[in-house]
Amino acid sequence: MKIRNSLLTKYLLIISAALVLWPIVLPVYYLPKSFLDKDSKEKIIYMDTQELERMWQREAEKLDGATSDKIDKRLRALKKQYSKAMIFWVDGSGKTKQMLPNQRNIPNQWTIQESVQFMKKSVGTGPFTIVAYIGGDSDQGFMVFQVPHSLTDPLSISVNEDVYLLLYGFLVFVLFLFISWLFFSKIRRRLVQLQTAMTEVGVTGLPNKVTVMRLDEIGQLGISFNHMIDELTKSRNREQEEEVLRKQLIANISHDLRTPLTTIRGHAYSLKKESLSLKGQESLYLIESKVDMLSRLLDNLLAYTLLSAGKYTMERKMTDMVRLLRSSLASWYPVFEKEGFEVNVRLPDQVLIWNIDPQWFTRVLDNLFQNVVRHAKTGRYISVHTEEQDEKNVIIIEDKGPGMNAGSQEKGAEIGLSIVSLMLKEMNLDWKIESSSSGTRIYVFEKS
Repeated sequence: MKIRNSLLTKYLLIISAALVLWPIVLPVYYLPKSFLDKDSKEKIIYMDTQELERMWQREAEKLDGATSDKIDKRLRALKKQYSKAMIFWVDGSGKTKQMLPNQRNIPNQWTIQESVQFMKKSVGTGPFTIVAYIGGDSDQGFMVFQVPHSLTDPLSISVNEDVYLLLYGFLVFVLFLFISWLFFSKIRRRLVQLQTAMTEVGVTGLPNKVTVMRLDEIGQLGISFNHMIDELTKSRNREQEEEVLRKQLIANISHDLRTPLTTIRGHAYSLKKESLSLKGQESLYLIESKVDMLSRLLDNLLAYTLLSAGKYTMERKMTDMVRLLRSSLASWYPVFEKEGFEVNVRLPDQVLIWNIDPQWFTRVLDNLFQNVVRHAKTGRYISVHTEEQDEKNVIIIEDKGPGMNAGSQEKGAEIGLSIVSLMLKEMNLDWKIESSSSGTRIYVFEKS
């Protein structure tokens, strides 16, 4: 990222501009005023009092031995140059000569007492006064130069008294705050947009990419975010392709294995007609049981694949669950009787209507009953009944086996239970399992 595109660089420029702007606020405000104000420009010539004293002393020395007319002429010229000053001179006899402008408090004839009184008035609260002997000789008289002290004071800046200066400084401060607010509000708006893009999910299940307009830090973050979305999209596509291949592979394997299983089952049936030893009969029985187990496993595997792909047709309708349970138990009763199970059925006489697919739910019951026969045969007990819990009708299937956490030689990948979970979910049903060493209880009920 280039330095000129950095947000840090831009903000440092704002701070630098503020640091440079504040020291020049007063000069920018007062200099134009000084150039436009005639009194301000004229005041400058009176500010250096030492220079005024040196000037007045030089003028007095130049008039050494000069006539009255020459002195009057020179003082009139100085009055034009220093228009704010009061100028007069007194000759050697103490008589006031030319006075520019005329003043009432200046005596026509000077005495020692009046001279002392004049000097007292000129010190402290009086005007700034310069007295110089003409030609440096008191016998030739003296000349006086007076200006108000306000003209000799430096140009002052009275912030408290200058409302316009306060307003000007306030506007500069507000301008800095506005620019800072504008800078950070844009950053905040862009961050909020990026946050929204990260939390909202598009049609693909992933957040949508953001539009990058600037290449600053936030822009770089947006580019990284877009790169992450691209990688997630590629990963999602690969996952979907792999899922399709996996389901296709499972379907093909399930289909291809059915032919050899059918052949094995046929040869096993043929062997039953032959005279076999006791050990041969046991091996044949074991072959048949394993072929049946493998056939069921392939059926479950194919069904699970079709369910996951959404290709297992479901037709929900209002169904009497009591009748469906009795029909399913009747088909399984010979199996339970053969395995020595005690079958306890407690179903109500009134109907229990659920909106389900009867074939799907029959498949659910088949898988649950098959699990009981395979994994809980040591308990030799199965119970099917209904209860009302939390104002819901619940179907309960119970056994007295060692529990689902116990080891079993026939325990597989639990595809059957996965099929049960998927089918119940699709039919808007729910279930839960309570299992311990003394048995397992499975609850099936409608969702709220």
